[in-house]
Amino acid sequence: MPRERRRRRRGPTESEAQEVPKAPAYIKRKIPHYSILSDDELSVIEENADTILEKVGIVFSEDQEALDILSSAGASIDGERVRFPRGMCRKIIQDSAPKEFIQHARNPERSVVIGGDNMVLVPAYGPPFVHNLDEGRRYATIEDFRNFVKLAYMSDNLHHSGGTICEPVDLPVNKRHFDMVYSHIKYSDKAFMGSVTAAERAQDSVDMAKIVFGDEFVDNNCVLISLINASSPMAFDATMLGALKVYARNNQATIVTPFIVAGAMAPVTAAGVTAQSLAEGMAGIALTQLIRPGTPVVYGNFVTAMSMKSGAPTFGTPEAGHMMNISGALARRLGVPFRSGGGFNGAKMPDAQAGYEAANTMQATINSSVNFNLHTAGWLEGGLCMSYEKFVMDADQAGMMRVSVEGVDMSENGQAMDAIYEVGPQSHFLGCEHTKKNFKVAFYMSDVLDDNSFEQWVEDGSRDTAMIANEKYKQMLSDYELPPLDPAIDEALLAYIKERKDSFEDSNI
Repeated sequence: MPRERRRRRRGPTESEAQEVPKAPAYIKRKIPHYSILSDDELSVIEENADTILEKVGIVFSEDQEALDILSSAGASIDGERVRFPRGMCRKIIQDSAPKEFIQHARNPERSVVIGGDNMVLVPAYGPPFVHNLDEGRRYATIEDFRNFVKLAYMSDNLHHSGGTICEPVDLPVNKRHFDMVYSHIKYSDKAFMGSVTAAERAQDSVDMAKIVFGDEFVDNNCVLISLINASSPMAFDATMLGALKVYARNNQATIVTPFIVAGAMAPVTAAGVTAQSLAEGMAGIALTQLIRPGTPVVYGNFVTAMSMKSGAPTFGTPEAGHMMNISGALARRLGVPFRSGGGFNGAKMPDAQAGYEAANTMQATINSSVNFNLHTAGWLEGGLCMSYEKFVMDADQAGMMRVSVEGVDMSENGQAMDAIYEVGPQSHFLGCEHTKKNFKVAFYMSDVLDDNSFEQWVEDGSRDTAMIANEKYKQMLSDYELPPLDPAIDEALLAYIKERKDSFEDSNI
């Protein structure tokens, strides 16, 4: 009986409803931008960032070329510490960095626009461990990596294949980037990220992209985006600088991102963190524009608080939300795309803590007008672990994010006056023509959250959300089909990988 009652509540038949529109390649924001600080208060933080650049400086470690480039542009060099005349970095950035740009996917329908009023949702990045309900926590393998690429490809609410979705520790450190980049190309046709763990690995990523897109196209268009982390506080290391230079010279996008746990790598206050983060970010972004003016770049911001009892990072806190919001406003004023946000949490499994903390961060992501939302799906254990179940749960929540930022339909259909006229007082709207036309798309319908009756829930096995997600990810992998890839391109990629791998010994550094 509960099932029959449920059926009767479902309303119009499929044939009576409008077709569900195809999922967009990325989200177009239609709600206002929101800042928790006034323009005057944001100006104070910008002034403080310029003071940090001018008086304190940023270290560019073990990279004489970067020091020479910055010196030629007018910066003052003291050993490896670089001090910038007030306003220098901002002027360099605003003179040439694009406000938005297209990252081309090998399937043109999957290309994304990064910046402006657009939002691109991207899987989590970097965990060495994976978790599922069947096996628990274990080290990630290349098979896991391929699985998550496939899940991201099949998830309509994720717009990007990501980068190091998990770290395949069963492969040599110095060669695994080949398999990761190839997996993004082979098992998905969405845009993807390149390697940054060494300059030569960044170059391998560019060379593989050229096999797919062609040399001239890559030189004139963005087909890769890559994560360049500052070594906060106020430093960049040689590894990140090497990768940054490769991508900038090849006209490929970088996300210059200070990585800050407040209280450890920056002050404990939101105003202090955001000033330091802006200074670090502008220094790195300015370098990209000095290398190749106009190369696409994103101001990244990874900030979180820490437990003052244990020193451990904490996630989903209001202070971290404040820092993200301020940084988003600063990015808009600087005139570059903004990366931040994600499904951050410190939980060890996809439980209530994971849900609460991730939801808090996702809401802050919307409020902060994030353009490139890395870590949207799968993040667990402070980023140490990639969860199969949480990936599916987060991808579902990403659909809700889309509905939130697309705003309210104020068309004639959205105003629904025809329905109100048709139904009138003291009746119901279940059978009216407007409901029949719109019921499939009227409200977001989750495919992992259970809204059935208690009786139906028991009859279906009394499953919690993680159990439902466990079944769903397995079904998605079972249903997966390879996207088309030109066999000649595939053959060329494999030949390139073999030649490069054979040219040097395996290493775990």
